Amino acid sequence: GSLVAAVLAHSGRLDKDDLGTRVRRLSRRVEELKAGLGAGQGRGGEVCNMINKKYSEFLPSMQSAEELVAQVDGLSGNIEVLRTDIENKVQRDLNVAVAEFTELKQQLERDTLVLSVLKKLQEFDRAVKEHKTALREKKYIAAAQQLEKARSSLRNLESRKGFELKILRALGTELTVQTQNMLCHLGEEWQKLIVWQLPPSKGESSLEAVVHSELHLHTVPSKEEEVAGPPVVSVLQALAVLGELRTRLKAFGQFLLKYILKPLISYPSLQPLTEERPDVFILRFKSEEPTLDQSSPMEVFDKIKLIFEALHKYLLNVPLEQPGEDRKDGRVTLAELLGELIWEELSNCLVQNCLVNSIPSNSSKLEQYTEVIKSTEEFEKALKNMQFLKGDTTDLLKYARNVNSHFASKKCQDVIAAARNLMTSEIHNTVKITPDSSVTLPQLPHPGSGDHLKTQKPSNLLHNGTVNLENETKLSRYTFSLPSCRISSSVEQLMELVYQTLLEATVSTDQCCVQLFYSVRRIFQLFYEVVPTYHKESLQKFPQLAAIHHNNCMYLAHHLLTLGHQFRYCTTNILSNEAASFVDLVPAFRRLGMECFKAQMRVQKEEILERLSSARNFSNMDDEENFRAANKAIRQVLHQLKRLGQVWQDVFPVNVYCKAMGTLLNTALAEIVTRIVALEDISAEDADRLYSLCRIMVEEGPQVFTPLPEEDKNKKYQEEVPIYVQKWMTFKELMIILQANLQEIVDQWADGKGPLAAEFSAVEVKSLIRALFQNTERRAAALAKIK
Repeated sequence: GSLVAAVLAHSGRLDKDDLGTRVRRLSRRVEELKAGLGAGQGRGGEVCNMINKKYSEFLPSMQSAEELVAQVDGLSGNIEVLRTDIENKVQRDLNVAVAEFTELKQQLERDTLVLSVLKKLQEFDRAVKEHKTALREKKYIAAAQQLEKARSSLRNLESRKGFELKILRALGTELTVQTQNMLCHLGEEWQKLIVWQLPPSKGESSLEAVVHSELHLHTVPSKEEEVAGPPVVSVLQALAVLGELRTRLKAFGQFLLKYILKPLISYPSLQPLTEERPDVFILRFKSEEPTLDQSSPMEVFDKIKLIFEALHKYLLNVPLEQPGEDRKDGRVTLAELLGELIWEELSNCLVQNCLVNSIPSNSSKLEQYTEVIKSTEEFEKALKNMQFLKGDTTDLLKYARNVNSHFASKKCQDVIAAARNLMTSEIHNTVKITPDSSVTLPQLPHPGSGDHLKTQKPSNLLHNGTVNLENETKLSRYTFSLPSCRISSSVEQLMELVYQTLLEATVSTDQCCVQLFYSVRRIFQLFYEVVPTYHKESLQKFPQLAAIHHNNCMYLAHHLLTLGHQFRYCTTNILSNEAASFVDLVPAFRRLGMECFKAQMRVQKEEILERLSSARNFSNMDDEENFRAANKAIRQVLHQLKRLGQVWQDVFPVNVYCKAMGTLLNTALAEIVTRIVALEDISAEDADRLYSLCRIMVEEGPQVFTPLPEEDKNKKYQEEVPIYVQKWMTFKELMIILQANLQEIVDQWADGKGPLAAEFSAVEVKSLIRALFQNTERRAAALAKIK
């Protein structure tokens, strides 16, 4: 080793190849020098001596280097031999050692796993034994904890992958049996602590059933238990450890809601009674005669607060170690757990069955609602002090504080519901509307009076909503009035509801005002949709109801013209800028009334034409059977018109009544004229009988015009029949033709300028002449004059 190190140090850490190369290079240099020396023999002897000296000094060094090269070659061979031995023998021994080490390591891991499994099995067995001992001694908390330790050990065993024991299934079965056994014991203790005495019909929560219900809490501690600790804590904590407390508490909460809390909210006559005995606390109820149909929120809150105070004292004020809870100290009271389970349902019941009913129906009572808000705040504060509620504001208090919004919603709902009831009531109950009819409304402010308006004394306005203009030049008070007619009393009440709602909007908040205004619009939209659909069959079947519906629509349209303007300067700024208008609804309501009336008119026209179709075209009147058929048809038409006249009497405005009756009578006359003019042959006897039939229509036709109940007042309208019946004069001219001779007909024509020419065309007159008169020279002459 020292020799190798010396060689390496001497050679500048070069390998044997590099050293040989240097030696050969030096040898060649020496030979070159010798050759040069021989060539320079002519030089001086001094140079030659110097060279010999240098050569003699160099020669030992070269020999030493050659020896070192030989030694290095030997060492290199030895190294190669050693490397071969290491690769063949040492590596094989090393692989064997590594395999042995790996096997030992795996065996150690298996032994460690077996040892840990045995420890867990030992822990499981010890925990089960200690659990059984604690359960026999009724140490429920310790028993539950040992059971959880056994469960934890079993979970640890089951979580080990690749290591399965058949015994684990048996252990799981044993754990389940022990758990159920303990839950059975705890259930028995729970039933001893909390006893419900319910009537036989457990499914009922009526007043009678609730009165006979009782809750017994055997949680009143004795003197010994006060020292050792109340058993209720042991039972509840054991249930919490086993994860069954919420299930038990949820069932208790549902019974509490069904048989105690909800009945107290729903039945005003129900009063809670509490009784404390040495070993039990009893909660029962009694029923008193209620002063009101619904309890006030304050009374309900006091009753429920009494219940929770009793439960908190005897049951709910129990601190528990709740595993898995997100709390700093892991402790929670039973009251807090119960609150999480039932508060949402309880608060919804309080809102729906208590606070909703307490919302005032009039804006003047909103200020009194502050008592309800204050009572709600105190109620929640008391529940928070008992740890039944957390610190956040609940939906119950938010609902109470948001009274303005709820008032507006409730008011709108009540208004819509009342309007719908009126719309679905009977139409035939009517009231008479005249220009003198009035309704009490607030006095309209002057447009320049500003937005800040004081409530003024009501004054009488016209029933249709118009105002007397106090100017020097006065219009008639009836200028814009709705004519006298009959409308449904329900529609009159509907309009009063609209005015009351808008009046309520003028003294409400901006939000409420807007909601009420649009509720009024929804009333009219609802009328447009509901009434024609709900009363569809009646409107088609009964002419009187169609007429009343027509008047209802016109009455509403008349009010809609000015309704928005009347309250424009009374409402909030949101609605004062021409937004509070109902004018856009006027055409729709007029069209609604007219369409219904026109449909009824079409029905009546079809009936008239159908009856006249049985007159056998008024031909061959000399045949007695044909004459009787025509006479019957005429009588039926007159009877129909008289019946309509009586049905519509005092219902329609006079002008509408006369136009309607005139249109129907005109339909009958036009049909008769058309049928007679179309005849090709009319004998003298036929003409006389046709004339007699026409005379019946002329004499009795005006009598169907009876718009007013007073007979003497109807004569005026009967005399004005030609105004309303377009074919009246045509019909009378036809009667003249039926009784006239040829000359009289020519005179009536008067070269196209007479009264006959005003009603008939030349073709029609010629057709009548050909049908009435035989073909003679006189007839030909008369026909020639009809041009």
